[in-house]
Amino acid sequence: MMKKLLNVLNGEKVFPPPVWLMRQAGRYLPEYREIRKQAGSFLHLCQNPALAAEVTLQPIRRFGFDAAILFSDILVVPHALGRDLRFEEGRGPIMTPLQQSDIARLNRDNALSVLSPAFETIKKVKAQLSDNTAIIGFCGAPWTVATYMIAGQATPDQAPARLFAYHYKQDFAALMRCLADVSAEYLIGQIKAGADCVQIFDSWAGVLDEQSFAAACIAPVRYMVQKIRAACPKVPIIAFPRGAGLFYRTYAEKTGVTALGLDWTMPLSFAAKLQEKLPVQGNLDPLRLMAGGEVLSQGVEAILSALQYRPFIFNLGHGIMPQTPISHVDAMLNQLRALR
Repeated sequence: MMKKLLNVLNGEKVFPPPVWLMRQAGRYLPEYREIRKQAGSFLHLCQNPALAAEVTLQPIRRFGFDAAILFSDILVVPHALGRDLRFEEGRGPIMTPLQQSDIARLNRDNALSVLSPAFETIKKVKAQLSDNTAIIGFCGAPWTVATYMIAGQATPDQAPARLFAYHYKQDFAALMRCLADVSAEYLIGQIKAGADCVQIFDSWAGVLDEQSFAAACIAPVRYMVQKIRAACPKVPIIAFPRGAGLFYRTYAEKTGVTALGLDWTMPLSFAAKLQEKLPVQGNLDPLRLMAGGEVLSQGVEAILSALQYRPFIFNLGHGIMPQTPISHVDAMLNQLRALR
């Protein structure tokens, strides 16, 4: 059986639409929390192919999603480049803030070797998936990864990275090129290991003005798409520039991605316009899923009413929240699967 997700990415309308959820393997699942304890640290979990494969498969076993997504983190790329990285409970990822002088010292030569556990994870997952379930590889977009590297942690509006880009234009361009190169190679490695498609997460695309968006979001991803297509011409590439708003249209045109992931703030009328040009994915508010009940069913219905007529993948507009009740995920899937 052909994978429903790939049918949509190849431009077909499938109804009911295929469904998977960003962060579908994670803290809302008790079986994930058990594996997380075994791993000792989040980074160790990402780097242990046996445990990472188990976590990747958990939501497929429980919910029967149409795709599994590699369990990892967007910040494994700077870690592979030699930057220190740790994850603290309640604070998230922490790194030593990047200085100008650090950029030339990023260790590209060894990066793919450090990233190789992800390739092994994909092979293990692929061996256990049914023929109709796709596996998605992923990485962070250069801009979003750079924001964490420069600030050393998450910040509300990514001011440190924006200022760095304004003050040190050439250094910032060198960082973007390094991240785009290594990230593209990382995705190519995932594809060669068995990923059916890949997704590029640009979680902080929404904080940039028009010029900066073109330079930091569009240009590096366009470069990555060209590099991936040169090596793997038939593999679909989904991009998720969260918060891009009206820039979504230009992003789709200029990056050349196969499909767009949409955040929950995207008006469905605008989403349907984008869908005339390429498949779209999304875009239920994760808090509707967390709330459940009528607000959940209304959100699902509104999205389907607007987007079911062209190629569409059902997903959230960002990652599932850790506090989300499992019964709400079941309710959402029951609503989708009852469609005829």
